[in-house]
Amino acid sequence: MPRLGGGFGASTNRNAFCEARGQHMQFRPLHDRVVVRRIESEEKTKGGIIIPDSAKEKPQEGEIVAVGPGARDESGKLNPLDVKAGDRVLFGKWSGTEVKIDGKDLLIMKESDIMGVLA
Repeated sequence: MPRLGGGFGASTNRNAFCEARGQHMQFRPLHDRVVVRRIESEEKTKGGIIIPDSAKEKPQEGEIVAVGPGARDESGKLNPLDVKAGDRVLFGKWSGTEVKIDGKDLLIMKESDIMGVLA
């Protein structure tokens, strides 16, 4: 019976390495997707009250680890992304898909899910 689907042919030798802070990641997002690492929020309030893990909300701030090449418009022209690896960004509370790559918890989301870049 013939194999259907992509499989693991010669294309696996073309793994791209994305660099951010001197780390190599063997994952390259496609199109207008970005890989984001959440930046953990403070464990204490300004008044010194310690917040337990069960009461913490997921942070909505992160650092971009890798970016895709960009999206193509209707004419086929590649539109590069406005963000780059190393940018600190804000995103929606339920944005992206949580994944584990190289033992790290990361988010993959579209650039349109990002609300802005922190200066």
